[in-house]
Amino acid sequence: MISVTRLNGAPMWLNALLVEMVEESPDTYITLVTGKRLIVLEKADEVISKIRDYNRDIGTYAATIKVQSMEELS
Repeated sequence: MISVTRLNGAPMWLNALLVEMVEESPDTYITLVTGKRLIVLEKADEVISKIRDYNRDIGTYAATIKVQSMEELS
């Protein structure tokens, strides 16, 4: 889970694995794979950084790199 802030200042925790897209225009919109859209106070770069850190923490980033390396050898 990553922490983000709603427009009213309330914190919320979001399952980073459900994030499909992050847009900034000028508000930051997070679109989930379910189709739900959220508007948060953080900038898009900050949200993306939190998602990357989360993926590294749970090991999905390293697993992706390993699979890509295996595919390159084929």
